[in-house]
Amino acid sequence: MYFSKLFVPTTRQDPSDAELISHKLMVRSGMIKKTAAGIYNWLPLGYKVLKKVENIVRKNLDGFGAQEILMPMVQPAELWKESLRFDQYGKELLKFKDRSNRDFVLGPTHEEIICEIFRSYPISYKELPINLYQIQTKFRDEIRPRFGVMRSREFLMKDAYSFDIDEKDMEKSYENMKEAYISTFDDIGLDYRIVKADAGNIGGDVSEEFHIIANSGEDLLAICDSSDFAANVEVLEYEKDPSELDGKPSPDGKGKLVIKRGIEVGHIFQLGQKYSEKMSVSIKDSSGQGIDVFMGCYGIGISRIVAAAIEQNHDDRGIIWPYAIAPFHVNIICLDPKKDEVLKECESVYQILKDAGHDVLLDD
Repeated sequence: MYFSKLFVPTTRQDPSDAELISHKLMVRSGMIKKTAAGIYNWLPLGYKVLKKVENIVRKNLDGFGAQEILMPMVQPAELWKESLRFDQYGKELLKFKDRSNRDFVLGPTHEEIICEIFRSYPISYKELPINLYQIQTKFRDEIRPRFGVMRSREFLMKDAYSFDIDEKDMEKSYENMKEAYISTFDDIGLDYRIVKADAGNIGGDVSEEFHIIANSGEDLLAICDSSDFAANVEVLEYEKDPSELDGKPSPDGKGKLVIKRGIEVGHIFQLGQKYSEKMSVSIKDSSGQGIDVFMGCYGIGISRIVAAAIEQNHDDRGIIWPYAIAPFHVNIICLDPKKDEVLKECESVYQILKDAGHDVLLDD
């Protein structure tokens, strides 16, 4: 890319509503442009980073056997009523009627749709496990959207859903996806932790969150200094100030707890039969007996990762991108582009680097 052709509308001033450094830097560097509260445009520089995150996620999920699909943002309300979440989900679920007075919702998640897809076909138990995922825009009507794309109303998310014949196989699919997530965050190059978590309104008996470690994180994490134990303090049910957990013995008896702040960028769940029972998602087992399938669901906040990466990687001069998601790897500065021989030499180096697979910016 030639700098003279690149659309990067930078600004000198921080947005008046910006609290986080990622919000400030993303606006000032011309990565995003706000259209309404919690709704942003992704401009060329920001979109390059977003696509790089998306492609790393896609590569790892494909590598672990998941298959990509695309489901609609607009969902019939009757599916949400069938799962009982139409009234349970709360005001974050945006509801509307079409011209025929039929009820619809704008999807914050897609468990209902994926169940409707699965139950529509005569799937054999021999075809399991099945793992389907999408990378799709979501909408949650946040009461107070803030922090730029960190807590927006519209956002890009990867959500995956696994289907298995029994609990044991569901646990295998869960561990398989967990490994895919570990590979994903390792490839991106961020400091992260996997922590025990509450299932929230998604449900299920087992869930874990992936957190980017950052001082600006909204969540408090209790991390053992001598083992793999880590948990969101919400699940520890500590009645006093959670910060007082710092230095306390770890619940696994292998060291002391250290309290850190994290930004949740991924969440994985063992749903069991919560949705399949309510929505009649069943198959016949080897004996011909009908059984409700065991499900897992797995989310990654694609757009949130971009902001979280900035929160973790910046200094007083700006963003320090992890190499894997940097919009450009090399910036060639042409000291005198008016001289043909100088420009030609720069263009020669530019082409060599491009052919070698690097993202190159030529400042002409």
